[in-house]
Amino acid sequence: MEKIRFASPHKSQFFPTLKKRVDAYFTENDKTRYANKTMVVKTVVLLSAYILPFFAILIFTPPFWVSMLLWLVMGAGISGIGMSIMHDANHGAFSNNPVVNKWLGYTINLAGAGVTNWKLQHNILHHTYTNVANLDEDIKDRGVIKLSPHEKTGPLHRFQWLYAFFFYGILTLYWVLLKDFIQYVHFIKSGVNRQTRAENTEMLLGLILMKVIYLSIFFAIPVFVFHLPFLEILAGFLLMHFAAGLVLTVIFQLAHSVEGTEHPLPNDAGVIEKDWAIHQLETTVNFSPRNKWLSWYIGGLNFQIEHHLFPKICHVHYPRIAPIVKKTAAEFGLTYLENKSFASALRSHIASLKRFGAPSFNEAIV
Repeated sequence: MEKIRFASPHKSQFFPTLKKRVDAYFTENDKTRYANKTMVVKTVVLLSAYILPFFAILIFTPPFWVSMLLWLVMGAGISGIGMSIMHDANHGAFSNNPVVNKWLGYTINLAGAGVTNWKLQHNILHHTYTNVANLDEDIKDRGVIKLSPHEKTGPLHRFQWLYAFFFYGILTLYWVLLKDFIQYVHFIKSGVNRQTRAENTEMLLGLILMKVIYLSIFFAIPVFVFHLPFLEILAGFLLMHFAAGLVLTVIFQLAHSVEGTEHPLPNDAGVIEKDWAIHQLETTVNFSPRNKWLSWYIGGLNFQIEHHLFPKICHVHYPRIAPIVKKTAAEFGLTYLENKSFASALRSHIASLKRFGAPSFNEAIV
């Protein structure tokens, strides 16, 4: 990772110009870059959508079908928390107070996942090396789903456009049970995790403790304290995670694994011959920009271009700065990638899955 860098032979003034214009927008309109009242209300609503249904299940012991509906609401709630609250906080974009960001960043624990690994995977690897094979963890080849043209095509990949969404649905469950521990080892070996041995020991113990508490809350308390049927709790827990995993993964894939995005590779000197900001434009796609309800729920992740260029700006401001980004890109002759609707973005993602998985598609790294 240390050997890979961005260096264009022709330095562009695109990002310096864009940054000045975005800075001017906040200054001239006397607006904060961080959360506003809308964001605070959203935070309360999404946390309530996750926590209150669980209390309802425990206290009122509703019929099975009502219980499953409540677990579904919890799945929608935790994915909303992940896309809006946790995501902004761990980018330092929720508040100008680092303590607020730190504690709201821990809302990732509500999904049974660890915060340090997420920051390493997302903030460092994904945001720096977007769509770069072997560096961007979000497109990493795990043998089942191929999201990069530079990975070997296996016999199953031709069907990945059919089965991918099942694996998307088990993402958060995989995270709870295995992913954190696999990443813990991998990030230390690869040098992405640069903490001391003592810090990593503390991190590992914290991960284990967090997951024990998380699973105890969802299984031990309902079964042994409230005497609810174990199989009903298990069914609801799995349903919640499948809903959350499906929503989270699909939303993130629609921004990068769609038709039109680039998947650049470094040259022999370890250089990607692009300015970093232009690289972000070429590897990122917005979708459904006019859908205010979708934008509210998914934390502005339909404005991924703006998020990748300005990750420390709270997502509630993206719809306002998007026209500035789009206009500036046009002035510099750069393409601003966008799918007008959620449906068109989803179709584009499925088309990418088909293209990457086709037996004739072979651009494998040797």
